[in-house]
Amino acid sequence: MTTPGPERSAVRDLLADATFVRLWAAGGLTNSMRWVEMLVSGLFAFQLTGSAFAVSLVLMSRALPMLTAGALAGAVAESIDRKRLLMAGQAATAIGAITIAALAASGHLALWHLFLNGLLGGLAWTNELATRRRMVAEAAGPARIVQAVALDTVTNSTTRMVGPLAGGIFFQTVGVTAAYVIAATLYVVALGLVSGVVHRQERRQLQPRRLVADVLEATRIALAHPILRLVLGVTIAMNVFGFSYTAILPAFGAIAFQANPVEIGILAAAEPFGALLAGLGLAFRRGAPPGRLTLLLGSAGFLVVLAGAALAPSLPMAALLLFVGGLGTAAFASLQTGLVMMQAPIEARSRVLGLTTTCIGMGPVGVLMIGALADGFGPRTAIALMAAGGILALGAVAAATRA
Repeated sequence: MTTPGPERSAVRDLLADATFVRLWAAGGLTNSMRWVEMLVSGLFAFQLTGSAFAVSLVLMSRALPMLTAGALAGAVAESIDRKRLLMAGQAATAIGAITIAALAASGHLALWHLFLNGLLGGLAWTNELATRRRMVAEAAGPARIVQAVALDTVTNSTTRMVGPLAGGIFFQTVGVTAAYVIAATLYVVALGLVSGVVHRQERRQLQPRRLVADVLEATRIALAHPILRLVLGVTIAMNVFGFSYTAILPAFGAIAFQANPVEIGILAAAEPFGALLAGLGLAFRRGAPPGRLTLLLGSAGFLVVLAGAALAPSLPMAALLLFVGGLGTAAFASLQTGLVMMQAPIEARSRVLGLTTTCIGMGPVGVLMIGALADGFGPRTAIALMAAGGILALGAVAAATRA
């Protein structure tokens, strides 16, 4: 780990750190392929059934493990080597992707296969914050946490932009089989990157009977701290009411704009592109780190713009509004981890990040809601109603988390 010199920026020092770069690159590869899988499986589900609700069910499977096991995963990550946990998840997703490719090639691929593969991928994703993201912040050191998390968020935004674009192109040109073969290959590359990371951690003794007590202790710590309460509340609001729009994006593009798969990929890439640019600004920003107000305003701004995009008269206008909304999601994504790493006690950070993962896992509630609303009233109305509900939820969170 290098110490930033006066003539060098924190970002340059991070990019000179081999451990950070390996973890950063591995995250970029796995997240890219995760989004490829999500769009390809969503397009396949809509093509097969014509139902937005069916699409939402397939995509919901990836968030279910986060809801049911996120908090426990955080406690386990304080007792078991985080590098090994991360590698196990990458190996599992590679096996799942190659299995789906084989089923597609043989003509036997069904929705329930995609649902089970989504559960497997979601189980690996459950450890993302408590393992890889925490390792990224630790590799950076206390003085560079904000820049490291912001730079990692830039990569996540890039993958959310490139992944859907690639997924749309793959689905339209080479098909489901080739898309999943490519995903499996890059999961293996990411596994190789992580295997070369030198990682040390102080571990708590793993006592399965104490896992629930450990989670409850972390919950008490988080609820007693206004900033941590805010992070958890905003995370729930954004994942239930905001990001759930991605579950019906294939149906939204097809019904509202008669878009083809590539155009749907462009629509899906618009918000991450805005988040990428805003994340770069946060990564290179100097001075005092942003805090509570930035988290709230960024999240609220995204939800307001999302409502406008839902009612946009054309696909280019909807994409432009989602691009603007990405400025807000960058602030949310950076501070969601950054505030926990700066505010939570070091011995409880993985557990609080596990609680954050559980809050992210509340997304299936929103996915089911938006899927049902889309089938009943159309995708436009569904997205607009969910965005309005998210704005109300953020107001309640802000009122409940004052210091």
